[in-house]
Amino acid sequence: MNRFTTLLRRGLLVLAAMLALPTVALAAKPIVIGVIAPGSAIDGRSIFQGAELAAADINASGGINGRKIVLKKFDNHFQASSTVRAFQRAVQQDHAVAVVGTFASEDSLAAEPWAVRLKTPFIVTGGASTKITELVHHHWPAYRYVFEEVINSYYAARQVCQYSHDILVKGLGYKTAVVMSEDADWTKPLDQEYLKCLPKAGLKVLGHIRFDPSTNDFTPIFDQIQKDNPDVIITGIAHVGAKPTIQWHQRQVPMLMAGISSQAMSGSFWADTNGAANGVITQNYGAADAALTPTTESFSKRYYKKYGETPTYNAYTTYDSLHVIKAAIERAKSTKANALASALAKTNYVGTIGRVEFYGPHAKYTHAMKYGQKYVSGVATQWQNGKEAVVWPKSVATNKVMVPSYMKH
Repeated sequence: MNRFTTLLRRGLLVLAAMLALPTVALAAKPIVIGVIAPGSAIDGRSIFQGAELAAADINASGGINGRKIVLKKFDNHFQASSTVRAFQRAVQQDHAVAVVGTFASEDSLAAEPWAVRLKTPFIVTGGASTKITELVHHHWPAYRYVFEEVINSYYAARQVCQYSHDILVKGLGYKTAVVMSEDADWTKPLDQEYLKCLPKAGLKVLGHIRFDPSTNDFTPIFDQIQKDNPDVIITGIAHVGAKPTIQWHQRQVPMLMAGISSQAMSGSFWADTNGAANGVITQNYGAADAALTPTTESFSKRYYKKYGETPTYNAYTTYDSLHVIKAAIERAKSTKANALASALAKTNYVGTIGRVEFYGPHAKYTHAMKYGQKYVSGVATQWQNGKEAVVWPKSVATNKVMVPSYMKH
């Protein structure tokens, strides 16, 4: 073989390698997922952090069919208009194959039509309004791209009624309640179901108060509640933050605060309220010492190690949502919108909080996450002397309900 032939062969090998590069690059092209949340709020921060941890775990195990996940994160500042712009940019500029997140239901509802227009799967991991999936049902199949991976307001109320019966009525002998909720999209169906299921659980509803989320002084509200003299206050609070909890403690209101408090699901709530959280009971999705699935405890511990705080409910749901997307892409063997949406609809994934499946097109809440013991049913936690204690259900409870000394026993 002469020198010319050798050089020619080498040149052809180099040329072949160069021609192969675009194919290799295409195969390794990352999969972009948009994440939208209000960064200034613990609930928004948890969405970003849950997504980050999921992406890191997936990428560390080889990605999705060898392709890495890249997150494009957008702070929507609790604004519907910012949510819409973020969704548009994620899809049109960053070429996201799916979008997850949004804390406020109002923001989720604003983005929902854009998931349809841009034909992009959208998994809501924070907003709990039943409207989100009612729209999917009423406008099927156009809205087939939208999914809600949280316990929606209707099922959340059912969960509160179940734990109220077990730990408040049977456990403490309580008989009466006042419902106190912020005026928001997610609490309308919540309160509607509260008023139906609390009496069935054994709690007579003496009053029903809805207040503006911008309320700063809860004195008149607590004065009214104390006139009604219920055994317990059943809440529906998220946007208002820690203010009602702090004032409830400062006034030494002599009845437990239970129900749903979004901020109380966060590990930073004790510090955020300077201990005023003591005694607060809330619906929750998981806890570090509640072995709901084989991954609940390990996720909670790794999350705490990385971020220095325990995960809120939407850290769990957002973490799971990325694994749900991964599994759907692998089943569909595609990131194309229609194939991905069809695969997501067939989700059967055991995540950190239970088995994730979605209701079908004939259900009232189409593409809502299924609720129940076989699926996701959550827990109830109570703040006790600086720690989150699981008080329901009995199968995973670590503590009994604690009643502060100045309250009804």
